[in-house]
Amino acid sequence: MTTLAARLRSDLRNPLFLQGYALMANTGITAVLGLGYWMLATRLYSPEAFGEGQALIAAMRLFASLTGLAFVGVLARFIPLAGRRTGELIVRGYMVAGAIGLVAALGFLLTLPIWGPAYSALGGFGPGLFFLAAVLVWTIFTLQDVALTGLRRAVLVPVNSMLYGLVKMGMLVGLAGAMPGDGIFVSWVLPTAMAVIPINWLILRRWAPAARHDGPPPTAREVGRFLAGDFPGALSALLVVFLVPVLVAAWLGDPRLFGYFSVAHSLGCMLCVLTANMAVSLTVESSGRRDELARNVRATLRRTFTLVVPVVLFVLVGAPAMLGFFGAELSAYGTPLLRLMALAVLPGVLIDVHLGTLRATGEAARLAVVQIGQAVLVLGSVAVAFPVWGIAGVGYAIVGSQLLVAALVLPRVLKDQALDIHA
Repeated sequence: MTTLAARLRSDLRNPLFLQGYALMANTGITAVLGLGYWMLATRLYSPEAFGEGQALIAAMRLFASLTGLAFVGVLARFIPLAGRRTGELIVRGYMVAGAIGLVAALGFLLTLPIWGPAYSALGGFGPGLFFLAAVLVWTIFTLQDVALTGLRRAVLVPVNSMLYGLVKMGMLVGLAGAMPGDGIFVSWVLPTAMAVIPINWLILRRWAPAARHDGPPPTAREVGRFLAGDFPGALSALLVVFLVPVLVAAWLGDPRLFGYFSVAHSLGCMLCVLTANMAVSLTVESSGRRDELARNVRATLRRTFTLVVPVVLFVLVGAPAMLGFFGAELSAYGTPLLRLMALAVLPGVLIDVHLGTLRATGEAARLAVVQIGQAVLVLGSVAVAFPVWGIAGVGYAIVGSQLLVAALVLPRVLKDQALDIHA
């Protein structure tokens, strides 16, 4: 116990682990409050409204992330190097990501009939305009956590998530009587808008102007070259996370069944975020510090597996009980998917650490190859497996794809973590 406490104190003095642990804590807080939110939703709203709310949130997150997640890599890579231009870099990231997300969401609204009845609530000018505003707000909300991490303020991310989650739950309860059909989506969006204002005031007015870096800031050409290589891969990665639920909603055509799928899938994605968080911290702490990369890769692998393996085992055993809080039918329907997604987290550690390393070293072309290949494998496998095994087929597709990609990147991961062992 003494050794464990000493190790934890040592880790908290290391920016790599401090930021990684803060982001992992954020994932845990988000998961716990998310469980509470969706349990309340199942009790306060009809199964149809529950599934419809899940479908609208999935679509919003898809379009908000179209370029939002692409700029995750850019901000993590260049904020530590931007110095006096940090605020400009962050604002440009917000603007470009938000504009492209809005254009894509508008295209979705104009072709709404082909997406099936799950999205019929977005018909009309008012609902469509609210959806577009939600996409813009969620884009900024997604990127502000990366901005905080790049500014080495990641310890504030879980605090913000806790306040946001509590307000969201309170609004869910308050809107149940007044908006029985739309309360879930509205209660998700309005607290997001409330959260982005104070955080970004602090980012842009206090912390970004105080950012310092000894070398010259990155040029627009450098950022553009990195983004050109990173964007195709990042787009592919987000399609795996956010396009799959939208497709499943369209394939199922039943809001009630989609609600069952979405709870299990959302929890599984939260487990995947655990490893991605440590990879973001690895990128931030290793950008421009090639001499520290191998040590950081070894440390990230060791700590991530130490934290993730017990969580995966807990989910494998406890998945039926966890989902049982939402009802016996949802538990029976969603348990196989949640267990399979938990297993996929283990090979995902190797993949995410490799991606974080590639971002730190600026290897955008290889980054794109890995992520595009992963997306093609997952989406192709889902299309084949879903008609055969239903929603469990999504889990089989993800596990199989993660194992194959992890096996392919393993030699490079071993090389990266061994670079300075004999130096």
